[in-house]
Amino acid sequence: MGNADNYGYPSMMNNNNGENTGIHRVETPPPQPFFKSLKNTVKETLFPDDPLKQFKNQKPLRKFILGVQYFFPIFEWGSRYNFGFFKADLIAGITIASLAIPQGISYAKLANLPPILGLYSSFIPPLVYALMGSSRDLAVGTVAVGSLLMASMLGAEVNPAENPTLYLHLAFTATFFTGLFEVALGFFRLGFIVDFLSHATIVGFMGGAATVVILQQLKGILGLEHFTHATDVVSVLRSVFAQTHAWRWESAVLGFCFLFYLMLAKFLSQKRPKLFWVSAMAPLTSVILGTILVYITHAEKHGVAVIGELKKGINPPSIMDLSFGSKYMTTAIKTGIVTGVIALAEGIAVGRSFAMFKNYHIDGNKEMIAFGMMNIVGSCTSCYLTTAVNFNAGCKTAVSNIVMALAVMVTLLLLTPLFHFTPLVVLSSIIIAAMLGLIDYNAAIHLWHVDKFDFLVCMSAYIGVVFGNIEIGLVMAVGLSLLRVLLSVARPRTLVLGNIPNSMIYRNVEQYPNTNNVPGVLILDIGAPIFFTNSSYLRERISRWIDDEEDKLKSSGETTLQYVILDMGAVGNIDTSGISMFEEVKKNLDRRDLKLVLANPGAEVMKKLNKSKFIETLGQEWMFLTVGEAVEACNYMLHSCKPISSEDGSQKWSNNV
Repeated sequence: MGNADNYGYPSMMNNNNGENTGIHRVETPPPQPFFKSLKNTVKETLFPDDPLKQFKNQKPLRKFILGVQYFFPIFEWGSRYNFGFFKADLIAGITIASLAIPQGISYAKLANLPPILGLYSSFIPPLVYALMGSSRDLAVGTVAVGSLLMASMLGAEVNPAENPTLYLHLAFTATFFTGLFEVALGFFRLGFIVDFLSHATIVGFMGGAATVVILQQLKGILGLEHFTHATDVVSVLRSVFAQTHAWRWESAVLGFCFLFYLMLAKFLSQKRPKLFWVSAMAPLTSVILGTILVYITHAEKHGVAVIGELKKGINPPSIMDLSFGSKYMTTAIKTGIVTGVIALAEGIAVGRSFAMFKNYHIDGNKEMIAFGMMNIVGSCTSCYLTTAVNFNAGCKTAVSNIVMALAVMVTLLLLTPLFHFTPLVVLSSIIIAAMLGLIDYNAAIHLWHVDKFDFLVCMSAYIGVVFGNIEIGLVMAVGLSLLRVLLSVARPRTLVLGNIPNSMIYRNVEQYPNTNNVPGVLILDIGAPIFFTNSSYLRERISRWIDDEEDKLKSSGETTLQYVILDMGAVGNIDTSGISMFEEVKKNLDRRDLKLVLANPGAEVMKKLNKSKFIETLGQEWMFLTVGEAVEACNYMLHSCKPISSEDGSQKWSNNV
């Protein structure tokens, strides 16, 4: 092609008659001080929602009031509270309490903790959330997956049957670190870390954990006294079928009857949403009926295990039970962080879904602070891990959590002796019924149809949890999700663009087969920022596209390749490795007598290309606002030059203007 820089294309602005061609100059943005640029980057990373906007141009007193309302939303919506809201919240709170009481007891047993802790954890944390939470619809309580995680991770170090006091203290300590971790994430605006748990990861992990929890409940359903502490399906089934002589038919019949009742109530509520209270009241109804049945028939003497005595009274302080000096401190911290991440992912996802459905906004970082504070306070008041519970009972505000907490308080003060004869098999039935809803096979099928890699991530999490353990499943799922992110960064898509007929639009030739090739011009679209992770790959990929294009042109006898246009529209940023890659690509193209052209470079890219002097090397006249303008300029050059045969037989190009 010769020295294209000397072709004299008049600033790419005027044609031979001096008329404006409509091609515009690509501008380099004005330089910005480093600290200002750093400030803007940090702001966009940590404060994308600009939470401090409401404090601007306000008087000091008003700023103080807004600050109090920001951290304690109850002072913001409390002034608008009315009796109509209270009626809805009263009914919702009592409904939620009827579910929280039996599930709290059940999940505490699942965590290998005293059942009373489930009630304690449904009293104090909801009060804290009512003060600090921003969601109108979330109920707060213990959850099965978090309980199983705690049992699995702490139980691997300390046997709860042999050393229950140490195990209990470690549970409080892990809960404290969960809260500390959640508050830190919220306060430092690091909530985006939780987003690394993709939807596919959560679907698979929750489904696997639910399967494990259900299998664990076979102990209660079959009335077994000895059971494996392992969570994988092989160990559980081996433990079950190795003790066929110890199965209790009385317990099994009772369990399956209550499970059928709970599933029927859930089915009825799903078919008729107005009857949601039927499903909500079913667990408490099961507990009452089971307790009465055992009390009347003395079934506890015939192999049906019961809860036994529950202490009366509200939460005793446990701040002195936090084991900061224990040799198991590392285990407590690790358990706290892992359970905290899962609790946040579940709680915030639930909160956002309600907010989107009911058309209001919640701040994920504020929610993290609220969740963290209720776990910190809870760890000091004999509570273990709590988070948001997915339950819609028609509540209007967080007062429903206060009503629920008061209902639990009445239970703690007056009604705990009534749970003495509650059969454990009923609790197992309640857990199984709740866990069946977490196995979202429809979501897995949807993932298979939409994105096979997401389905692989989902199934990896599921298989890892079911056949390994909770930690293995979580690591596998997160690892595959991160691998996908890394692959998308390290191996960005590069596409060949063609011209949509009768337009100035250029699109992927595979997506639009009717596009036309531009003779002598190869147009490539780079689909990601260019960093050290992908610069070598892009250099090789661009070279390969050029080789393929030249081979195709040679075989067809068409015009030889003269220009390579890189569409930079999707390149949001570039680092020094990326700039070096461009320099190498340009040198390679110069050796092959080809010209490099850049189209649609962004502000950040232009700033760095300018500072590195690459624009001077390339030439400002070879940078264009759009692919269309770049193609127009290249066509101008192609039609303004004629080939000249050199002594070695190759063709050079000279100015024909």
